[in-house]
Amino acid sequence: MSKAATELAKTRDEFIAQWGVMGTQWGINRTMAQIHALLMTAVEPLSTDEVMAALDISRGNAHTNLKELVNWGLLRIVTKKGERREFFEAEKDVWEMFRRIMGERKRRELDPALNVLTRCKEETAGLKSAEAKAFHQQMTELEDFLSFAAKMGDRASSMPQNKVMQLAMKLLG
Repeated sequence: MSKAATELAKTRDEFIAQWGVMGTQWGINRTMAQIHALLMTAVEPLSTDEVMAALDISRGNAHTNLKELVNWGLLRIVTKKGERREFFEAEKDVWEMFRRIMGERKRRELDPALNVLTRCKEETAGLKSAEAKAFHQQMTELEDFLSFAAKMGDRASSMPQNKVMQLAMKLLG
């Protein structure tokens, strides 16, 4: 392996490791994030066996996390003529990755939280004690905030990237 190839492999491994650490902070497991990083930086689609070898993980671990990444819309299954194996390639467009991750996180995390807040607010609406009124008020404020955040996320996700960037620059400027 040439010096340049060795340096690239070292740098890529560092990125994959760091993406795995970040993934755990975002609520996904390290292996899932590392597989995403590997495929995001791969020039060609990779098979399950190639993912297993590159990350030194078991077939079951690779298979489970590859399927989950497909479910998130971050990977596509690719077929190659004459091959029986499945190959996987990552969505490379950063804005599209952001949109898909935000949509999936909203569906898995924000929507269920909003449902609980709404139910808690409705169930305490008629209660008269000071404690119940304070609880109801807190649920209302949380629901309002999370609803606003969800709407902003939906709005940003539906806009073209350049429009969101322009809006963000105005807000930050």
